[in-house]
Amino acid sequence: MPIGPGTYVFGPDTATLTVRTKKGGAAAKAGHDLEMEVTRWNATLELGEQSTATLTADSRSLKVIAATVGAAPFGAQEKAAIPQTIDEEVLQGTAIEFQSSRVEVDRGGHTVDVEGELELFGSRHPIAFRLNVGFNGRMAGSAQVTQSDWGITPYTALFGTLKVANDVEVEIRADTRSQKQ
Repeated sequence: MPIGPGTYVFGPDTATLTVRTKKGGAAAKAGHDLEMEVTRWNATLELGEQSTATLTADSRSLKVIAATVGAAPFGAQEKAAIPQTIDEEVLQGTAIEFQSSRVEVDRGGHTVDVEGELELFGSRHPIAFRLNVGFNGRMAGSAQVTQSDWGITPYTALFGTLKVANDVEVEIRADTRSQKQ
């Protein structure tokens, strides 16, 4: 089912917004690649003559849902500590907002190309991504966010030998059939 004109509203009750980080540095074997879910966010996709896309996310609402590849077990204590560390040492509770400058749907309604600006720490930078819509109405897309572009120094530990990679993947997955208003 291709996507058609209308207003689509998404949030944590109807879609998922996932953040994935990779590890690096000399002590990378000790760290974990993380998959986190944003638990407080909302997005609107308006398709028509003036197509737009917006997203607002609460940077304090990250929840670790998976940790892979690390040398040591990843327990509940680590799972709980990571969002707190992200809030206190990386994002510092700043607003995360996206506003499109261009939204274009292909003729068949199976891809939506989006360009716009992402705001972090009061700084706006351009970002572009593609949303793919399947025949079943399921939509998915991802964008790569390079932390240093927004003045964010990727998190380090163990005297800088364990690092979070500068590039972070942000993915949205939704069912467009039930979200059209």
